[in-house]
Amino acid sequence: MGSAPAPKLRIGVDVGGTNTDGVIIDPTKSAETGRGIVAWHKAPTTPDPSHGIADAITTMFKSASVNPDDVASVTIGTTHFVNAVITRDRTRLSQVAVIRLSGPFSKHAPPCVDWPSSLQKLILGHYALVKGGLEVDGALISDIKESEIVEQCQIIKSKGIKSVVVNGIFSPIDTIERQEERAGEIIQREIPGVDVVLSKTVANLGFLERENAAILNASILGFARKTIASFQSPIKALGLNCPVFITQNDGTILSGDAASKLPIRTFSSGPTNSMRGAAFLVGGEKGKKGEAMMVVDVGGTTTDVGLLLANGFPRQQAAYSELSGVRMNFSYPDVKSIGLGGGSLVRRIEGKLAVGPESVGYKLPEKALVFGGDVPTATDYTVAGSTEVKIGDPEKLKGKLDGRDIEDFEAETKRMLEKVIDTMKTSPEDLPVLLVGGGAVIAPDELKGASRVIKPEWSGVANAIGAAMARVSAVIDTVKSTEKKTTKEILAEISDEAKKKTVEAGALAESVEVVEVEDLPLAYIAHKTRFIVRAAGDFDYSRSKDFAELHISEKEIEPSGPGTVDNGIVPASIEDTSAEDDAPLDFDILAYKPKVTDRNWYVSETDLDWITIGCYILGTGGGGSPYSSMLRMRGILRSGGVIRVVNPYDLKDDDLVGCGCGAGSPTVGIEKLAGDDMLQAQEELYKLYQGGRATHMIALEIGGSNGLQGMIIGASTNMDIPVVDGDWMGRAYPTKWQTTPVVFNERDIIFAPVAVTDGNGNVLYMPAATSDLKVEQIIRVALSQMGSHVACADGPVTGAETKRWAVEHTISLSWRIGREVARARKENRIDSVAESIIDAVGGPGTGQVVFKGKIVGVERTLRMGHVYGEVIIEGSTPSVFTGKIKIPFKNENIAAIRIHEGEENLVGEEKDEDVLAIVPDLIAVIDAQNGEAIGTPEYRYGLLVLVIGITASERWTSPRGVEIGGPKGFQMDHLAYTPLGKFVKPVSVIDEYDAKV
Repeated sequence: MGSAPAPKLRIGVDVGGTNTDGVIIDPTKSAETGRGIVAWHKAPTTPDPSHGIADAITTMFKSASVNPDDVASVTIGTTHFVNAVITRDRTRLSQVAVIRLSGPFSKHAPPCVDWPSSLQKLILGHYALVKGGLEVDGALISDIKESEIVEQCQIIKSKGIKSVVVNGIFSPIDTIERQEERAGEIIQREIPGVDVVLSKTVANLGFLERENAAILNASILGFARKTIASFQSPIKALGLNCPVFITQNDGTILSGDAASKLPIRTFSSGPTNSMRGAAFLVGGEKGKKGEAMMVVDVGGTTTDVGLLLANGFPRQQAAYSELSGVRMNFSYPDVKSIGLGGGSLVRRIEGKLAVGPESVGYKLPEKALVFGGDVPTATDYTVAGSTEVKIGDPEKLKGKLDGRDIEDFEAETKRMLEKVIDTMKTSPEDLPVLLVGGGAVIAPDELKGASRVIKPEWSGVANAIGAAMARVSAVIDTVKSTEKKTTKEILAEISDEAKKKTVEAGALAESVEVVEVEDLPLAYIAHKTRFIVRAAGDFDYSRSKDFAELHISEKEIEPSGPGTVDNGIVPASIEDTSAEDDAPLDFDILAYKPKVTDRNWYVSETDLDWITIGCYILGTGGGGSPYSSMLRMRGILRSGGVIRVVNPYDLKDDDLVGCGCGAGSPTVGIEKLAGDDMLQAQEELYKLYQGGRATHMIALEIGGSNGLQGMIIGASTNMDIPVVDGDWMGRAYPTKWQTTPVVFNERDIIFAPVAVTDGNGNVLYMPAATSDLKVEQIIRVALSQMGSHVACADGPVTGAETKRWAVEHTISLSWRIGREVARARKENRIDSVAESIIDAVGGPGTGQVVFKGKIVGVERTLRMGHVYGEVIIEGSTPSVFTGKIKIPFKNENIAAIRIHEGEENLVGEEKDEDVLAIVPDLIAVIDAQNGEAIGTPEYRYGLLVLVIGITASERWTSPRGVEIGGPKGFQMDHLAYTPLGKFVKPVSVIDEYDAKV
């Protein structure tokens, strides 16, 4: 007697906010007509989702006479968990305690420091910083101390908190010390029944962002368990003995058990399911295997557009994603939404036909004209303009819609879709466009930029199809040494590890392949590279029984907590507190005046926001993100601290102007957040330096994170001295000797004496050196033994020297740039933000918009501690910006150079006539979506960017200045420096707004 055939049917259910969709698919027949779809179902979502799931499956079983024994899996996509966070639903969110294994670091950026305050109050119940954490090379910052963790457990227990997050510095690369795991075991021993979330299981490198994701994850664990158990109940009741999976953000599956531990991974599964479902529906189309496709999901109110890459997975957002005001760093699909749907209102505004963004939404069947309503909608115009679309009663439209309006509607709908598709494209080549969703009928059959427009059958339930056909994946994000093995050898090892991890997660071994690889050399760290590898494969249904056992037991959902009701599910009661205290004040940007009294500028939070934006733009790709420094400075202001800025020309000749800065790898900076190392370096300097304490501070470089350091050191809570409105670079440069004091060459040595601290007890003091270049070289060597990120304090220079050497008014310049970006955002004109920034720095004569386009190539390599590379940008405005340019960089951008066909890789073959801008002029790459600077570590394929050039300060345009900070300083001697324009000295905020003026 032969064994029973293996079950083969897959069920997909998508529980959306409006509808619950379901499908049953036989994948063995997917290449045949009908794509193997055995049955489908669509019905309004029920208050208790378990009822909707049961109804969907029961209805489909009856319509197709399905035997439960033939079902191999049920996969569910849901927005329930993300909605709990977005709506600040108190009944579904638990309080969370956070224990950081961070030693002396991160104290100035406590947990939830950058959250909306209403959400912070709701979720953060307790936090503590204890010993622990690793350096980037895996060495200990300090080991964990059990007694410290036990002490915190007693406090957490006394507060009745049942969810704890453990977050350690560099924990994602901690495979030997296992600090988070060991701390978690202590917590579970001390607080029986507690939920412990280890940050390394939730997200990758990026200390604050990983912690944020882990805290949100911990807050919904109780609700997730109840919800997933309620999903599993109807499956059991229907006699199905198969695994229940939940879809996650990247279009792959989690077991119900794994999803109950990591519900945050399901947050954006809706758009992903739709994209994966669309790809499945056209799987039999002619064309290349592994073709990239644009998926356009048209609903009742909005259209979501995303790019499905050739590897079958949606393109992901850049380094950080944001949800409900919380910044995180886990995988999130890059989806753009516009206000266009089947229920969109259509009317004329000032003579122009407008479609959306207002919509009748789910009331379409009662409001639209074709259904006897009185509101002209996109659906009405579609029916009126087509003999093929059969919706409602076309007779009801007679005499109500004008023929010209119908033509204008079709043209406007086409324009809206073409614009969003072009925005999401990564190259000018046409590519297939898949239209899915209930509102897809309103879209035309031809679109500019589309090689073909496909409206597949079953597209109305693409979400459920995507869920049913989801794959299994695993990601490894780690830092490895390239000293003894080549990058290729290490990638091969990590790829094997990623494949093994994917098989362990349930994939069929022979179907697993690597679908994504990235390697990022780490600046200022010898032989260290960050590797990110993702593998994916089909689920191994021969192991179904192993996963069928991974149900949540009833005892796991016994304890009372958020969402406890008789059936284990909260009715959809929503208490949206998001507007209570998070709404930004709607103030008039142009009417705002900074506080300047007696020639002192008292920095406010508004000033800080603008200065931060400007600093990163002036960083010309380098300097590191100022985000964590901004958080620290904001904390000083919120605690009552005062930060004063003064004009360099108000200095007395005998004033002493000190300088403090961070040096090292930006990758270390996003993980090992500053403690008191910057201030400690100053104190160590003045213990040994006998020339007198600084009376003022100045920034080493205005560009990037160091642009804020002078203000932090000088704050009333620290050294309590004013900060000079200027810096030693006017931008960011990769080395300490590329500074204006060295350009002026009035002293043999500027940057010695210098004190260097690592924040962990190690101090280097150099009272003297033979040259500023030698100071730089010695600090770079010390960096690798001091955690690859240090704080430096430089001996002060005189007020007279500062007035001669400083690039003046650069804090003012940052402020003006940031103000223009803020205005452009508020007035919805980011498309002209580059021109506004040029106006802020002195007008068209002093700078120019060099290029607009999309990043189509990035290469990076590590040489002498610096990340060298090249980014290639393709023009996106045919009439103005055509062809391609390349921007070589050494931590910072060096030049913008036009590329001729076939010359992409000819390094050193550039000609002067092709140079659009070059150092020492400033070349900044700006995100075309939000006006923020993009640092060289953040360059990635497909980003839409603006490139601006700003003429360098005259401090740099002397022969010696050009030699140090120009092409020769970056080994590009074959190119000559020609200024972009004429330098215009930035207007001082102090001069403009002083109350006495």
